Amino acid sequence: MESVQKPAREPARVRILDAAHELMLTVGLARATTKEIAKAAGCSEAALYKHFASKEDLFIRVLAERLPRLGPLLTSLAAEPGRHTLEENLTEIARQAALFYEQSFPIAASLYAETQLKRRHDDAMRQMGMGPHKPIEGLDAYLRAEQDAGRIRADADTFAAASLLLGACAQRAFAYDATPEGVRPPLDTFARRLARTLLAGVTA
Repeated sequence: MESVQKPAREPARVRILDAAHELMLTVGLARATTKEIAKAAGCSEAALYKHFASKEDLFIRVLAERLPRLGPLLTSLAAEPGRHTLEENLTEIARQAALFYEQSFPIAASLYAETQLKRRHDDAMRQMGMGPHKPIEGLDAYLRAEQDAGRIRADADTFAAASLLLGACAQRAFAYDATPEGVRPPLDTFARRLARTLLAGVTA
């Protein structure tokens, strides 16, 4: 009789990230303690700290590894301007940014209810060279690269353009929950319209 082989268990780090992501989404960052995360991951709290230096570190890794990869997209585009059309690139940036903010907002929102917790997380992110300003800087770098390549007007304010696009994507994450329908604008249509509107302001 053949023995039934049990499926391999996910590595502890993967289980911890999955558990942290789920708890941060359901109960919020403030209430997702390392003890509860470790319990949900099926490991000890000591094992959690073997992989992550702090809850802040774990939060950053959840943003980087479990949410849409906005940062790597911006970095790759800035390194290779001229790849695809501006409209295609900005539409994909808007799409990924809207998804990122839609998924990260429920996780981070509870920070604003606890001043000390937010300050601790802000300090930790600064020490790690991270923060909510990074996507704006990344998009600004991409737009400046396209400006240098001659695809964006020389007098266009790339930082303002980056702030406008990402600000609109962040706004979409929570602005429509209170409407009678509670439905956000369709993602692909939203991203395409946003890209085209921004392009009208930065190209000849």
